[in-house]
Amino acid sequence: MRNLSSRNSTRSRSTPTPCCSKVGIKRGPWTPEEDELLANYIKNDGEGRWRTLPKQAGLLRCGKSCRLRWMNYLRPSVKRGRIAPDEEDLILRLHRLLGNRYIFIKGFYRIN
Repeated sequence: MRNLSSRNSTRSRSTPTPCCSKVGIKRGPWTPEEDELLANYIKNDGEGRWRTLPKQAGLLRCGKSCRLRWMNYLRPSVKRGRIAPDEEDLILRLHRLLGNRYIFIKGFYRIN
């Protein structure tokens, strides 16, 4: 019979690398100046490389925070405002047809 305890103790446990050191990182609401820095940087250099973006853009934010700010608020394709009645009808019909599978509804509805 194998000794499982010695086998598990030699296995290295990999932990994910933290997104930032959390030291000197600003938290809380974003200022309009920070939004402008982020938007200008992405406009010039493109999306991606979120871990290195804050330092290169001159922001004291975590890369994850920058990604979420861009994806959820600043991206030009983010639609704001009320849903039109025909859009609501389409979403409800797709939900009845496909159930709660958002990825399929998104594909039909073309939500970016």
